[in-house]
Amino acid sequence: MSISRDSKPLAERLRPKNFDELVGQEHVMGEDGVLRKVLQRGRVFSCILYGPPGSGKSSIAELIRRSVDAEFFSLSGASHGVTELKQVISRAEELKKYGRQTVLFIDEIHRLNKSQQDHLLSRVEDGSIVLVGATTENPSFEIIPPLLSRCRVIFLKPLSKENLIQILKRALVVDERLSKMNISVGEEVLQFIADISRGDARFALNTLEIALEMAETKNMNSLDLDLVKSSSGYKSETYRKTADEHYDFASAFIKSLRGSDPDAALYYMVRMIEAGEDPKFIARRMIVLASEDIGLADPMALLLAVSAFSAVEYVGLPECVLNLAEAAVYLSAAPKSNSIYKAVQRAKGVVERSRGVQVPLFLRNPATNFMKDAGYGQGYEYPHDFGGFVKKTYMPEELRNVTIYAPGDTGKESLVKKRLSQLWGNLKSYETKKQ
Repeated sequence: MSISRDSKPLAERLRPKNFDELVGQEHVMGEDGVLRKVLQRGRVFSCILYGPPGSGKSSIAELIRRSVDAEFFSLSGASHGVTELKQVISRAEELKKYGRQTVLFIDEIHRLNKSQQDHLLSRVEDGSIVLVGATTENPSFEIIPPLLSRCRVIFLKPLSKENLIQILKRALVVDERLSKMNISVGEEVLQFIADISRGDARFALNTLEIALEMAETKNMNSLDLDLVKSSSGYKSETYRKTADEHYDFASAFIKSLRGSDPDAALYYMVRMIEAGEDPKFIARRMIVLASEDIGLADPMALLLAVSAFSAVEYVGLPECVLNLAEAAVYLSAAPKSNSIYKAVQRAKGVVERSRGVQVPLFLRNPATNFMKDAGYGQGYEYPHDFGGFVKKTYMPEELRNVTIYAPGDTGKESLVKKRLSQLWGNLKSYETKKQ
């Protein structure tokens, strides 16, 4: 039995039939868009459409189907398996003999396992199939490298608020089902739907359709904001704690702290917390940053970050947000130095190429008479017997000229540098202490 047009979801009913009906993604499908130019010549290349939900991946696939003179097959990585894949490949091989091109669109291509992707690889490689995949997940994590290297990744952006309002207004005019309802929808309602949709056109259209259907059952002449909120299950979370967004927001938070921008740091921090992020995760990241990006430029940074973590454990949400905010502002404003991070990296490199080097005898612990007779501890000078410092390197002889820690001139670390220079003889810099 065929599905009537009205029974299809609104997003499906509004699927664009030509380039001009597609809203958004101008960098791909606009007048100068790379994919549009190719499609206008009736061709397409293997590609992965990578973008958030409702950004237009399926709509672009539909335009590819309409534009390219080729057999077009559509599968879902979530619901189709190797049997359907083999059937398409077999058909593509047959069509290739007659010079006919095959385009295979796979929605949620990240759901295909490695074996299925391997099965596709050879056919994409020999040109039997032009592959068009759609995914919300990072292709570099989800697509096997050999297959990914044969596809161009096309990045799609979340639709703008203006894009969404344009799509909603078009739906009210173009869609036969909605236009027949004769229910007015004000600008405030459209703005609200666009706001909560976060760039997702499918979500926006579904929200509008459900709200209008409820308004129709209530014999309402206009759609009000309260009905939209109740029908959409509206919640005020500001990002989805899933997939890339978890790491994107954490990265933005840390880079804002490192960049001494407390406004941005607080913004990303609060967005993460409101989306349900574990506050301990945020506190742990600040502890790492305190040593990696501030270090001895302000030793208090590490103490404050650790204290913030303890406060989270003691207080919990929602009050611990204040503790996190205090730490975030302090870390943002603190002078920055990555000398500790660099020193650790240098130490790892030195260790890697000097694993056979022994601890000097004078530094070894003479725990037994045998060890004393062997020279353990001989020549060691106890610093406290000499005013607290003995000008003598403790590195193994083979590494006496190696520098690992190079103090910076920022904040309190400049005092560390000055102190070390004084100890090692008022040298040009501490780095030249080895003799």
